Amino acid sequence: MSVVVSFRIDRRLKEKMDRLKHINWSEVVRRAIQEVIIREEARMRGKDLDRIKRAALRSELLSRRVEGWSSVEEIRRWREAR
Repeated sequence: MSVVVSFRIDRRLKEKMDRLKHINWSEVVRRAIQEVIIREEARMRGKDLDRIKRAALRSELLSRRVEGWSSVEEIRRWREAR
């Protein structure tokens, strides 16, 4: 199902469009909008990938080894304490 979207353009631009009646302006606008959406979604995915990479690096820094501490021993200690 289609919906109607309206927007304003300059009067001179509309006059030029009226002189070029053989062009399907609705299709031109649909294609332009689709191109912008595709470009912006790709840009946003790139930003998400950057955020994921930064988060992975931060996670690696936080999960460094601590001398004298064993996660296996800690888990066993907590299980035995129950």
